[in-house]
Amino acid sequence: ENPTYEEVCSGTTGHYEAVQITYDPSVISYGQLLDIFWRQIDPTDPGGQFHDRGDSYRTAIFYHNEEQRRLAEASKRALEASGKFDKPIVTAILPAGPFYPAEDYHQDYYKKNPVHYTAYKKGSGRADFIKKHWGEELRKQLRRRLSPLQYEVTQNNATEPPFHNPYWNNTRPGIYVDVVSGEPLFCTLHQFDAGCGWPSFTRPLHPELIEERIDTSHNMIRIEVRSKASDSHLGHVFDDGPAPTGLRYCINSAALRFIPLEEMEKEGYGA
Repeated sequence: ENPTYEEVCSGTTGHYEAVQITYDPSVISYGQLLDIFWRQIDPTDPGGQFHDRGDSYRTAIFYHNEEQRRLAEASKRALEASGKFDKPIVTAILPAGPFYPAEDYHQDYYKKNPVHYTAYKKGSGRADFIKKHWGEELRKQLRRRLSPLQYEVTQNNATEPPFHNPYWNNTRPGIYVDVVSGEPLFCTLHQFDAGCGWPSFTRPLHPELIEERIDTSHNMIRIEVRSKASDSHLGHVFDDGPAPTGLRYCINSAALRFIPLEEMEKEGYGA
């Protein structure tokens, strides 16, 4: 009863590592939650998930009533019939038992430890697996969720108009997160007015969450800046910035979501 995380990981307690979701059915349906769930896992793996091996890492859907059980089983049958995977779907559908919250340091882990979380998601093979099996569906979802400009900038490397974007002259303290994935990318502490009409920063908040690539488009040689977690285009970095870095990260507002300092804790990013 109420085991520790280490005890669960030992494989001796019979518990699963799980997430308990409280949702408002007027905002999102149980069926939509099931669709999201399938797109985050390898449902054909009977021994764990990616680098996490052992019974506690097996996938399962825990239902709280007969309607949830019916919907979960129908969703699983639909996935099997889709031919998306060559192997059998082994995710179990089980009645929900007592749920014991993990220790505090596990709560909102991806927000508290974005660098490690992003590196692990990619290094474990999970990110590539999701992209391989669900890439086209995810792009369709992004088209629905993002504005046309946000989609063109992040997915097709477009550039928004200078001076006609929301953050180029922002002076409120806070952070900027990836509009696609939510990873914290830049901070107003490092923002400056470069006179170019786009948000400019001397450095990223977590360099490990940024990927830089050579960009030879438009008959120029530039360094493109992308979000490592979502592989979204953000902008470019130049070597004409102020001290102490001498760099200017010129970023599209459309690739970012601004979270004011006073709302960071409520949004789960701390203060």
